[in-house]
Amino acid sequence: MKTIDELLAEGVTGKRVFVRADFNVPLEGTTITDDGRIRAVEPTVAKLAAAGARVIVASHLGRPKGAPDPAFSLAPAAKRLGELLGADVAFATDTVGESAASVVAGLADGQVAVLENLRFNAGETSKDDAERGAFADRLAELADLYVGDGFGAVHRKHASVFDLPARLPHAAGGLIATEVGVLKKLTDDVKRPYAVVLGGAKVSDKLGVIDHLLEKADRILIGGGMAFTFLKAQGHEVGSSLLQEDQIPAVQGYLKRAEERGVEFVLPVDFLVAPEFPDLKTKAPANPETVPANAMPAGKMGLDNGPETCALYASKLADAATVFWNGPMGVFEHPDYAEGTRAVAQALVDSSAFTVVGGGDSAAAVRILGFDEQAFGHISTGGGASLEYLEGKTLPGLAALED
Repeated sequence: MKTIDELLAEGVTGKRVFVRADFNVPLEGTTITDDGRIRAVEPTVAKLAAAGARVIVASHLGRPKGAPDPAFSLAPAAKRLGELLGADVAFATDTVGESAASVVAGLADGQVAVLENLRFNAGETSKDDAERGAFADRLAELADLYVGDGFGAVHRKHASVFDLPARLPHAAGGLIATEVGVLKKLTDDVKRPYAVVLGGAKVSDKLGVIDHLLEKADRILIGGGMAFTFLKAQGHEVGSSLLQEDQIPAVQGYLKRAEERGVEFVLPVDFLVAPEFPDLKTKAPANPETVPANAMPAGKMGLDNGPETCALYASKLADAATVFWNGPMGVFEHPDYAEGTRAVAQALVDSSAFTVVGGGDSAAAVRILGFDEQAFGHISTGGGASLEYLEGKTLPGLAALED
């Protein structure tokens, strides 16, 4: 896999360089609430611009249905990139149409442009190879070189991620190189004890990574909505908490394998519960109560780890040499249910381990709860991509960058 430094050494002055970034940032209207993914790719864009390239940045945002949708415009991301670069960034109001062609043609050496949301064109995400390839052909007309740096999208077989690199000389950007290097530390030469913290709503989203990490981890801590399927698999009642009954046999199999392999599985011992899900818009006080995990009352749902679980998880992470965390412990967006997630983040900050926050909601939680990002070993920009890499899957966007 060619690096961006190797590409720069060959010379990019005057070349049109297509950078596939990941600007899939959360928005409230046109306001970006977490610009972490834009900040992560800015060094690659800045390097190329400083070397005299004519930089064309492209990304997806959200899930528009193959047609323009103002709610998913990349205009706010283009503006924010310009602020980070300290330079004007041109914005094309389409992907491969007249605006894109005009904006790219107008770039001088060292200037940067952002194209509109790639998913406004159905060819970007099409499962039909010919349709996807036709869109990649049109994107290729805009550029001379390709740099893949949208790690959050490398697990997708999309036109700009998989097909376009085959049509242009290509290299991996700095962000992708960093992400892959970090993930190798979690799979190849792991320092032990190796602790994994998995949370989030659905256990079905994590089955593959649990299956793979049972062969590598020393300790797996489970939280979030997925914990209730594990507790139900052990015979506990879970009230009205989130439950995937169809996954109980799989979970029972993992618990048995963990016992056979000597992998410690840690589940919550208490929860904060309430009769209903909290209002995340008003953040009105929820007044939860704390109950033991083995005494969940009927009609109540678990919404965060309780204080005993917070302390237990902190103790289980204290001696680790490597920690991977993906998924919040509760409804962290509401202040009454943020402590479980905060406790895990704080345990990682206090640890001397190599700590990796695996993107997605975990990365958002770290920022929303006010933690210093530099206090963690690495905060990934790709939750789904990170998980699929740890599952041992071949990621299309990485395979496409191989020479």
